[in-house]
Amino acid sequence: MSTPPAPRAILITGASSGLGQALALAYAGPGVTLFLSGRDRQRLHDVADACRARQAQVHALVINVTQPAPMAAWIKECDAIRPLELVIANAGISAGTGGGGESAEQARAIFAVNVDGVMNTVFPAMDIMRGRRHGQIAIMASLAGYRGLPGAPSYCASKAAVKAWGEGLRGHLAPDGIRVSVICPGFVTTRMTAVNKFRMPFLMDADRAARIMVKGLARNRGRIAFPWPMAFGAWLSAALPDRLMGWIGARMPDKG
Repeated sequence: MSTPPAPRAILITGASSGLGQALALAYAGPGVTLFLSGRDRQRLHDVADACRARQAQVHALVINVTQPAPMAAWIKECDAIRPLELVIANAGISAGTGGGGESAEQARAIFAVNVDGVMNTVFPAMDIMRGRRHGQIAIMASLAGYRGLPGAPSYCASKAAVKAWGEGLRGHLAPDGIRVSVICPGFVTTRMTAVNKFRMPFLMDADRAARIMVKGLARNRGRIAFPWPMAFGAWLSAALPDRLMGWIGARMPDKG
């Protein structure tokens, strides 16, 4: 089976920093059109300029991924400019129980961005790609989605939800010619992890993480989980008895 050509029209949410920024820069180049969204106008502007410096065509928009109608309209507009080949639902937020516990407001905010925001990106892209029976969708999950941890219950749960959803969509959309990959990174140096006060094993820089993700998507891997020692540990944690994981979890640091 031949490898599909590299995507030339790519939409990335959460592109103003972190993994979204690294992915935008990794894909930027001559003949590539990037559609980027983010929450911070200045950072998004800076990322767009950096991608243009690599000779990519860039369309950037500050938009709230939790709003389904504006998201659907934006994705449709992007596709009208150039038919989308790859859509990366990357936007996400992180928080945990550090600093006094996890409130209902915090939990709902995490689910609104990490779950609803992903769906608000994927459903419009799915509808467009089904019409031409071609395209690729990537969903940003996390190794934290393999097992709920007491230091970040809602974050773990939100990533578990989109991980399982993406894995199911892969088989569901395959007959329509749509490839779906779930990305499960470990600790990566970003603004999101900068608030962590604990030691992060196998921490890697965002550029290296982006190269791993780009390569995995090019190979149409269903699950792109890295680095492998952390991925193995996450897989093992899901298989361990509750009593043992309860003991381990109680000794893990809270996420800020």
